[in-house]
Amino acid sequence: MDHNYTVRKQGETVFQNIPDKGKYVELVHSGEDYFLRLEKLIDKAEKEIHLQTYIFENDETGNRIAACLKKAAQRKVKVYVLLDAYGSAALPDSFADDMVQHGILLRFFSPLFSLNNFYIGRRMHHKIVVADEKIALIGGINIANKYHGTGAAEPWLDYAVQLNCPAAENLQKLCSDYFLKKGSSKKISPVLHSAGSALVGILQNDWLQRKTEVCDAYTTALINAEKEIIIVGSYFLPGSRIAKALKKASKRGIKTTVILAGISDVPLVRRATEHLYSYFLNHHMQIYEWNKSVVHGKAAVIDNKWSTVGSFNLNSLSCYGSIEMNVEIHSVEFAKTLRTEFEKVISECSEITNGTLRQRASIFNKLGNWVSYQIVRTTMLFLTFLPHLRFLKN
Repeated sequence: MDHNYTVRKQGETVFQNIPDKGKYVELVHSGEDYFLRLEKLIDKAEKEIHLQTYIFENDETGNRIAACLKKAAQRKVKVYVLLDAYGSAALPDSFADDMVQHGILLRFFSPLFSLNNFYIGRRMHHKIVVADEKIALIGGINIANKYHGTGAAEPWLDYAVQLNCPAAENLQKLCSDYFLKKGSSKKISPVLHSAGSALVGILQNDWLQRKTEVCDAYTTALINAEKEIIIVGSYFLPGSRIAKALKKASKRGIKTTVILAGISDVPLVRRATEHLYSYFLNHHMQIYEWNKSVVHGKAAVIDNKWSTVGSFNLNSLSCYGSIEMNVEIHSVEFAKTLRTEFEKVISECSEITNGTLRQRASIFNKLGNWVSYQIVRTTMLFLTFLPHLRFLKN
């Protein structure tokens, strides 16, 4: 049996057929849900595994997943691990050497110092695991205890999607290209694969390679929103394109809700975001703060029919600096599942209102937020300027 998939180009849609290889799309939560699925995916792999992540830590969770990968390599499964050189800089050499000695093909993306450059602007920020071109996990969850949680601490609030559909084949191709430095990923057009009643697409954002698919998809979805927008946003500082789209949506009367960090691993960014709360409220956005753990999720659902989950933060660094990857899902069923999850989170959040802001409106708090905003915006401009310099050089 064949099914359709859609190749989307600028102003053009092309329909083609590929063999049916599965029809499953599932929302995955940070914590044991994600890591049990990850272990199962690795244990059942028969030929090839690609794991690409920003952070891989030498802790209980990191060692647990490393042990699974080493067992897979001993079964003669080809195991490729690509880690960001900055995000995983704390990983000991002995840890990496042990993985290599067990047959794992390990590479660090873009070391900070090389013969050609000192270059921190463009980081590999996506979080992907895919096995045998059949099953994949894609989202915002790194390999570390804080994403798993402990007896004393909740896992960071984050999400992934498990794909058991032809999109996994597309995803493995992209991972292979990044690991082997083929560079052909920039030539791959975004594709919508059938997955039962859903359409599933893998979106890249890599400005240096002229890939802005995640940013474009967000902007288009916001512009076309008809009823409701709900966003979970860590490090939420939308750039001009997305900010304008959100502003236009509010003018059209679209109900817009954002779930933001009450607790953040980067307090400076959280305070910079709080500096914008008055602007958001003046544009009729509803703001909720999650205070049970760090908010690290990057997900959205619009009009109960379009959803996205991945590594892409709504800020300039994700738009113009880092390499990001999201999954977009056109499905009423999945959108309802994600929206139900967001409603549960909102029920455990604190709502931010103008009254809340008045309670926080001490001169020191307002000044601290303003200074934080200026520092963060300046830093992001600098970090996104570096990839632009490299682009011009190339």
